[in-house]
Amino acid sequence: MIGRIRGTLIEKTPPFIIIETSAGVGYEIQVPMTTFYQLPDEGAEAIVVTHLSVSENLHALYGFISNKDKNLFRELIKVNGVGPKLALAILSGMEADEFVMTIHDNNVDRLIKLPGVGKKTAERLLVEMSDRLKEWSISGLPESNEAGATAPSTVRVGDVTQEAVSALVALGYKPQQASKAIAQVESEGLKSEEIIRLALRQLAG
Repeated sequence: MIGRIRGTLIEKTPPFIIIETSAGVGYEIQVPMTTFYQLPDEGAEAIVVTHLSVSENLHALYGFISNKDKNLFRELIKVNGVGPKLALAILSGMEADEFVMTIHDNNVDRLIKLPGVGKKTAERLLVEMSDRLKEWSISGLPESNEAGATAPSTVRVGDVTQEAVSALVALGYKPQQASKAIAQVESEGLKSEEIIRLALRQLAG
């Protein structure tokens, strides 16, 4: 199983990245936006811890900035009705500590604002995750960055607005919903990941 990848970050198209290793192999990896925000610029070295999802028709690689995020992702996909795509959307909509606090607070309303999470799924998450997260500590501080970068990064030259909309759609939001949220927060000079971050806050507000 592929558990960690280190190499040159050669492409960033949220929520996908490509990391090329020293062997010349480029791995396409899906990452939550909370990880994407912390990645370095294209051309820099990046390290992500990974989870390989294998199904009958698809092998998909998911990457995370820390083991804490990866472990939470693995706990999420154990919940009935929560697949990798929904787990990725959940971790894009809130930080790991925020999700743990949401579960501890039994906050259904906060969960149902996430894409793909209806009331039944939210209630299921609260029931099944509450026991699994009892021992999880809330640091209140970002965990160490395993990709080796904390500064905001840039993205490929292109239509940042369309890239931001495409990222939200890939995370499970409807195109019209994504476009509306982007329109409410976009501003000249913002990078796509900054627009996505603001749009996600708008959608969760």
